[in-house]
Amino acid sequence: MRQPSIIVLLISFIILSSTISVSAAIRGKIDYSIPVDYSKLPETELEDKAKVYYFNAQKYKDGEVNEDITNALMIYSVLQNINPNNFSYSVKLGELYDKLNMDKYAKGNLSRAIGIDNTKPEPYFYLGEFYYKRQMYRKALKYYAEAYQRGYQTNYEMLYKIGDTYEKFGDTRSALKYLNEASIQNPNSDLDNKIKRIEVQHSINNEYYSNTRIK
Repeated sequence: MRQPSIIVLLISFIILSSTISVSAAIRGKIDYSIPVDYSKLPETELEDKAKVYYFNAQKYKDGEVNEDITNALMIYSVLQNINPNNFSYSVKLGELYDKLNMDKYAKGNLSRAIGIDNTKPEPYFYLGEFYYKRQMYRKALKYYAEAYQRGYQTNYEMLYKIGDTYEKFGDTRSALKYLNEASIQNPNSDLDNKIKRIEVQHSINNEYYSNTRIK
C-alpha cells in the first residue's frame, strides 16, 4: 500500500494544528490555536505543491470556489508565514483572491508585494489586471504603466490591454503605439484588424482637428 508523502502529512498537520480551514482561507485569514514553528517546514516542497494547485486553479472561472484554489490559498498563506520577505507568495495570493473576486485581500496582498520589492513589475501588472477586469480603466492604466517601466515592455497581454484602454478613451495615437508594440510580440489577424480600424479613426481625427484649426 502506497504511503502518504511527507508533504501531505505536513500539510495535514498544519491544517489540523493551526485550524486552517477552507473557510478561513477563503476569508483571507488564518486563526492559529497552536503555534507553528515555520522554520521546520520544507519551503521548497510546499512551494512545489502550491504551484500545482495554483496551475490547476487557472482552469476554473472567476468566482468559482474549488479544491485547487482553496489548497493553493492555504499553502501560499503558510509559505507567506515561512518567508514573509518572498514577494512572489503575496503576488500569488493577490492573484488567487482576485480570481475569487475578494477585492480587499487581492489588493492587500499585491500592495504587500510592492512593499517588499517595488522594483518588480508583477504586482503592478496584477493590480492593473484587477482594475481592468472591474472596468476601472484609469487606475488600470496607472498600474500597467508602472509595470511597463519595470520591465514588462514585451508583455503582450498588457500591451494589448493598454492599447485597448486608450482606444476606449479615444486616444488613438497612444492606442496605436501600444497595439503596434503588442503586434511585435504576437502578430495575429485579429490584432491587425484592430490596428487598421484604429488607424482609420486616427486619420479621421487628424483631419477633423486640422480642419478645426484652419477655421
